[in-house]
Amino acid sequence: QVHLEESGGGLVQAGDSLRLSCAASGRAFSNYAMGWFRQAPGKEREFVAAILWSAGSIYYADSVKGRFTISRDSAKNTVYLQMNSLKPEDTAVYYCGARLFAIRVVAADYDYWGQGTQVTVSS
Repeated sequence: QVHLEESGGGLVQAGDSLRLSCAASGRAFSNYAMGWFRQAPGKEREFVAAILWSAGSIYYADSVKGRFTISRDSAKNTVYLQMNSLKPEDTAVYYCGARLFAIRVVAADYDYWGQGTQVTVSS
């Protein structure tokens, strides 16, 4: 049983930084792609960043390139999302997802999800 648990959200001001964590458990994740998505009120869940656990291949949405960094710590079975230069439009619930093998940018392609963590950026 795969379990994903996000943490690290909060209320910050524009220009601040936050680091989100996604603790994964339940199986070995070496064959998994781990993705960060976000969902603002009234909007669909949108892709933010993803990483292939074993190869370390990374992909970002254009809206966060140069500001956000995804990484993983295999010893801790944890994926991180370092968010710098936050903007009010980054406000959303951030979710961690997992799927086998390949990175995808569509939320429906992910099989497992955490409960989400709220990020609010004030102007």
